[in-house]
Amino acid sequence: MRAVRRANTKPEMAVRRALHGAGYRFRLHRKGMAGTPDLVLPRYGVAIFVHGCFWHRHDGCSKATMPKTRVEFWQIKFRQNQARDRRNEAHLLKEGWRVLTVWECETRTPEELIARLCTFISHQPT
Repeated sequence: MRAVRRANTKPEMAVRRALHGAGYRFRLHRKGMAGTPDLVLPRYGVAIFVHGCFWHRHDGCSKATMPKTRVEFWQIKFRQNQARDRRNEAHLLKEGWRVLTVWECETRTPEELIARLCTFISHQPT
């Protein structure tokens, strides 16, 4: 699992390109925040996580497959990943951040990705 990259992945780069192209500026992997979000837009109070569908178990996604060997190990691993994701998101929400999770499969269509990002960022909570 050491070969699995944590940062600067292909989906993350797609999100960065989309945001930068839309004129947004952001910070990367800001330490000191729960879960070290992939992108942070402090001006808008937005933290963005870019999750791989396999590792973070995107519900209903074809990429969220179960390995055929060591099934019990993988089930525990995936449950722990999901629990950590929920815990980190809850912590950030409690601190007043707005949290967006972008799934790997959502980065395949750049137009839809840009629209989703811009809508989320520009929406101000009431």
